[in-house]
Amino acid sequence: MSETVFLVNPAAANGATGRRWPEFAHQAAGVGLEGDALISEHRGHLGVLAREAAAGGARLLVVVGGDGALNEVANGIADLDDPPAVALIPSGTGGDFVRTFGIPNDVAEAARIALDGETTTVDLGRIGYRAWDGGDATAVFANVASAGMSGAIAQRANDTSKALGAKASYLWATLAVFRGWSAVETALTVDDESRSGKMFDVVVANGRFFGGGMKMCPDAVPDDGLFDVVTIGDVTKRDLVMTMPKIYRGTHLPHPKAEALRGRVVTVETAEPVPVELDGEQPGTTPARFDVLPGALRLRVPASTQETA
Repeated sequence: MSETVFLVNPAAANGATGRRWPEFAHQAAGVGLEGDALISEHRGHLGVLAREAAAGGARLLVVVGGDGALNEVANGIADLDDPPAVALIPSGTGGDFVRTFGIPNDVAEAARIALDGETTTVDLGRIGYRAWDGGDATAVFANVASAGMSGAIAQRANDTSKALGAKASYLWATLAVFRGWSAVETALTVDDESRSGKMFDVVVANGRFFGGGMKMCPDAVPDDGLFDVVTIGDVTKRDLVMTMPKIYRGTHLPHPKAEALRGRVVTVETAEPVPVELDGEQPGTTPARFDVLPGALRLRVPASTQETA
């Protein structure tokens, strides 16, 4: 196996990634980025392929897909002693992780970064949660995790065609889910601080963006060894409508029904189980415990990273 391996999620971008992969490969080769390609066949397969590629001597894994594809790869290599570097050719709907690092959606430009960019270390988050089958489970995430309404929003968005694009799809899903959602009594700890009360959501972030461009945690730093945590209390429909434009700009904090905290270990317990969400995927429910894995992901980034709008 070559030192560079493409890990392709053909289902990303509503199936467009699979159809366009030959074109993507041609554009990458045009700037000098070539290697073996492994194509995912089912959910979770990219993690297995990533691990196999690392065992076969790969030193650069180029993930072709969205946030979910990166999540699978991170889960496949997070426990390796000397994991390969990871580069991204964004081809998903949300594309939230890459926004923090200024990795462009243009295939050729992203391929140039994969080939010539800097390799930096960023944190991963680890979560213990209740799987849908009732057993305890553990996973990692690269960008943002949450407990509450946003898990249902991500599921609703994933169940649609997303033909209108990320922002419109997630905005529609947010409004649709909010109409039938009620705040749940929640007990939260962030390191030594405790909070309790009715909450719609607890967002535990390594990156700044989620939900198709919502800048939920504008001050998050992916390599500081800390989570940025945002709680969303018992908001009204008017609160949501008035605040949503500010969330996209990252100017929604402070807010009387939200709070920003920062810490290394977060626990969330709820009066009734609510969905947990990891990089747009929904593997189970609360109770959940989050902790930081400092510097666990080696990421290829632009030589001078700066966040995009």
